[in-house]
Amino acid sequence: MVSRRLFRQLRILALLFILLVVAVDAWLAKARTTDWNDPLWVVIYPINGDSRSSTSAYIGNLTDDSFQPIRDYITREAGRYGLPGKGLVDIRLGPQIHEIPPLPPAGRNIFSVALWSLQLRYWVMRTGWRYDGPPADIRIFVKFYDDRWRSHLAHSLGLQKGLVGVVNAFASRAYAQRTNVVITHELLHTLGATDKYNLNSNQPAYPAGYAEPDRRPLYPQSVAEIMGGRIPESDSRSVMPESLHDTVIGSITAREIRWAD
Repeated sequence: MVSRRLFRQLRILALLFILLVVAVDAWLAKARTTDWNDPLWVVIYPINGDSRSSTSAYIGNLTDDSFQPIRDYITREAGRYGLPGKGLVDIRLGPQIHEIPPLPPAGRNIFSVALWSLQLRYWVMRTGWRYDGPPADIRIFVKFYDDRWRSHLAHSLGLQKGLVGVVNAFASRAYAQRTNVVITHELLHTLGATDKYNLNSNQPAYPAGYAEPDRRPLYPQSVAEIMGGRIPESDSRSVMPESLHDTVIGSITAREIRWAD
């Protein structure tokens, strides 16, 4: 009986130690990635989500330049907040990953989400190091699908704990700029930015999710707040931005990623 109780206590202590290590690592990662003292290395790993040859061909044509609009956008927006935007981030294309990351739970049960988060981070540890370059600070895995065979995409996500994002995208040049919008949105999540839209309606939340909350008349807005996700045309209608040129990083988001006080 004593040995069984001791074994149970040791298991609990081991679990608490693991949780402490994870918590400290997450805190240090957050501090390091938002002090903006050194360039952040962001590596984008493509995944063939539907195993189609057309999707594979699209992935084969991707280069670092495919995602440089994201770097240029960060440079532009950082400049608006008085930061020397050049050199804040470096975007690199990593090798194709031939494994599908764990799917998020259907519901929002806190325990299911926590378990999935740990599973995803373990999966990243096994797959995300395959990159010939400086150690990646943030890893974004993009699952591509042929838009001729799929009309809707699952929700993308970005986790600050683990500094990882999983993006669902269409394997089409026609959607390339929109894909960069989604990648940037999830990238900012890994840096601590929060969603600024209604989760039920997907409409930007006023005022935080509006790029021009003081505009008069308020509608239509001319651009989207990147974490609001859409350009409001009325209090009940909004449209997706076509590219990063149609979005800005609002003041609240800037504070969340420590660009502003």
